[in-house]
Amino acid sequence: MRILHTSDWHLGQHFMGKSRQAEHQALIYWLLAQVDEHAVDAVLVAGDIFDTGTPPSYARELYSQLVVRLHAAGVALLLLGGNHDSAAMLGENRELLACLSATVVATTGDPAAQVRVLPRRDGVAGCIVCAIPFIRPRDVLQSQAGQSAEDKQSALQTAIQEHYVAVFAAAVERQQALAAELGANFGRPLPIIATGHLTTVGASTSESVREIYVGALEAFPTSAFPPADYIALGHIHRPQIVGGLEHIRYCGAPLPLGFDEARQQKEVLLVDLDGSGLTAVTPLPVPCFQALVTVSGNLAGLAAAIGTAAAQGSRERPAWLEVTVAEDDYLADLPARIEALAEGLPVEVLRIRRQRGNTAARLAAASETLDQLSPHDVFARRLQQEELTEELQLALSERYRRIVAGLQGEEP
Repeated sequence: MRILHTSDWHLGQHFMGKSRQAEHQALIYWLLAQVDEHAVDAVLVAGDIFDTGTPPSYARELYSQLVVRLHAAGVALLLLGGNHDSAAMLGENRELLACLSATVVATTGDPAAQVRVLPRRDGVAGCIVCAIPFIRPRDVLQSQAGQSAEDKQSALQTAIQEHYVAVFAAAVERQQALAAELGANFGRPLPIIATGHLTTVGASTSESVREIYVGALEAFPTSAFPPADYIALGHIHRPQIVGGLEHIRYCGAPLPLGFDEARQQKEVLLVDLDGSGLTAVTPLPVPCFQALVTVSGNLAGLAAAIGTAAAQGSRERPAWLEVTVAEDDYLADLPARIEALAEGLPVEVLRIRRQRGNTAARLAAASETLDQLSPHDVFARRLQQEELTEELQLALSERYRRIVAGLQGEEP
């Protein structure tokens, strides 16, 4: 049995105001090609299929294309709800998708109902799955009055662990029943896979990962998972082996969902199992469909850095840039200067960050006096000592410019 383990597609995501439709379309086409090339029997998506509970129409269309194409290829599809997904939206077409070889498990419920059998391409049962989606605290836990934060965290961890135990016990029963039903003609026990959409202890996250158990459960211990042959996890965007255990894996998001993920090699995982359990896990590197580049330095050095980044873009698909400015970060007209450096190049500057914290030291070292600075310089340097958003800084700078112009009798 060969499964393709993937998660966290976030179909419909807008990246700092930019649509990712072209990337998502390219991802689906690439994924279907891998399924065919590597003779995949089933595709497992471990949550966060969509970025929001109300995805745009193109995202729903890609979702439908995937279901239809996999069904035509004789490939089973298991779709699990994540913390970004709407359980109601995912579940509304569950019966229809079941007719197209796609199983949707949007919420937790009866443990036995979360045990699913995935077939191989030839129709023979290939593995049993403890299909556990994102677990919301209200799904497994009754709130108790007067509980401390520590008590709530402990209770939630226990409740989630008990749910895994119950689903795994139901999976073992199903395994034994199938063995008895198929008898000598089958000749092997079906391997058991468990899924999850959560943070585990020791997992390495990124800035685009939303904390999903704030104030309750921050991370689920790996020792609390059942003894499944393979545990397919979602939610963490960085691909990784968990706790040094080869059979517990985050496949990661197939597209970078933040600039801090731009240098990661994104991947999906080919998981091979047989009657003895897990036999191999093979990462498949995902191509880069849209260049995301981070550059940093002072204005003098950024010109060359932005020019280098431009080599990763094209006129049809410019590279998206995050620019971090050091030393010259106090300048009020910094966005205009950065845009001037990027003008005419196949790049789009999506975010400008100022490297704060060293303005006062530079001023002291240079022994600058007020008569060497304009009022705008003084205001800009004072503003950099505050932890404000880029938008608020720009608004305050513009308001200050208008005030000064009015006092000086100029046109604002």
